[in-house]
Amino acid sequence: MHAHKRMTFRLGLALAASLLLWNLPQAGAFSPNNDGAAMVGSGGAAGQKISGKVVETMSSGGYTYALVNKNGVTTWVALPQSAISVGSEIACQPGMAMSNFKSASLNRSFDSIVFSPGLASPGGAVAVKPAVVAAPATSITVSKAGGANAQTIGEIFEKKDALENKPVVVQAKVVKVNRGIMGKNWLHLQDGTGNQAAGTNDLVVTTDSLSEVGEVVTITGNISRNRDFGAGYRYGVIIENAEVVGSK
Repeated sequence: MHAHKRMTFRLGLALAASLLLWNLPQAGAFSPNNDGAAMVGSGGAAGQKISGKVVETMSSGGYTYALVNKNGVTTWVALPQSAISVGSEIACQPGMAMSNFKSASLNRSFDSIVFSPGLASPGGAVAVKPAVVAAPATSITVSKAGGANAQTIGEIFEKKDALENKPVVVQAKVVKVNRGIMGKNWLHLQDGTGNQAAGTNDLVVTTDSLSEVGEVVTITGNISRNRDFGAGYRYGVIIENAEVVGSK
């Protein structure tokens, strides 16, 4: 039983990372909710193709869930949030099936569900991926936060080992936002410190806050090291479940 739960959790992280891949070609940052439980296939024998008439649909947590009827057989499919209506005919890209999946955001369990990367029908609804917005590439200069735990982004990467699991306060500009992924919003923060070529100028933060691109925010949270969310998405430095304590 415990082994099964661990496997379900790992599969959830894998799907979450695959969703990030659709939105972040540069492998920005991504955040793990139970709304995601299997790696989505790109086709082939393992992938299940789902098509037919939508008889029930709902959206939550950045996903759209649709009950699709094909020749009297109904199948639940989950895909990135899409404009799908009851009665419409859809075709979904091949995906992987999972049994006994529970959506935390819907508080609902599915005996069986297929996780698809998105709609495949040219005439069908257009998929709406979880929002990804980014600020224009401009020079950024943000003053360091005050207080005993204040760090610049450059300092966090420089002292990452010493700061692991310790609280920090960071003041920086939001340059990219990925909303509603695994129940969290993923922020990319920059303050003008660090080295862009080395990737030490951009700090990834997960939060419940609805911060906007262009805002200068002050966040608090603990530094995590070497977090692996599967599918090749590993972060040497990340702040999870950060609290935004100020913005301007």
